[in-house]
Amino acid sequence: MTVLATTAVAVTAVAAAVLGGSLSPATHTPGGSADRATAAHAAPPWTVNLKTSSAALSRCFPNARSQVTVLLTTDTLGKDTFTIRAWGLRAQTDFTVFLIEKATPTFGAAEYIGDFTTNKQGRAVNTFTLIVEEAFAFNNTKHSRTDLNSIGFWFADPTDDNACLGNGSPVTGFDGDGSAGVQMMNSANRKLP
Repeated sequence: MTVLATTAVAVTAVAAAVLGGSLSPATHTPGGSADRATAAHAAPPWTVNLKTSSAALSRCFPNARSQVTVLLTTDTLGKDTFTIRAWGLRAQTDFTVFLIEKATPTFGAAEYIGDFTTNKQGRAVNTFTLIVEEAFAFNNTKHSRTDLNSIGFWFADPTDDNACLGNGSPVTGFDGDGSAGVQMMNSANRKLP
């Protein structure tokens, strides 16, 4: 063993003793294989099939489906992995995804977590890294906490739902620019863990 390698082993052993455990390259590297192994055994994935938000949207998009899978790793990695898959939607359309207090109107508190865009076949997939299992909104003025245990996604452009709902369809605030269409799908009665 070279002097450099011997020094590296000694430094690792000292660090392990100080930290109360052993360190190896796989276990001390954030995102390393040990982190992934720990995450894989942390909790089983949580999956929900989203429901179309209204009868009118169900008629316009009879094949609309969406599934969300969450890898619950907040306790082990400090974040979760949220993957949304959708198909049977309007082609080449942007949608905004939110964690929400209530799945249906009036929705309550909401957290904008990302977007996805459908392809020419009306399919899409996107993955977000964030805290899902313990997501909440906090009102510092009232000192109140609201859990965000539901999921919904909206047409990002307020005119993208017009072909289905007509030119007078509601404009909502569910996009970064404050102007979006209606909610397309939600988690209904299924609550995030």
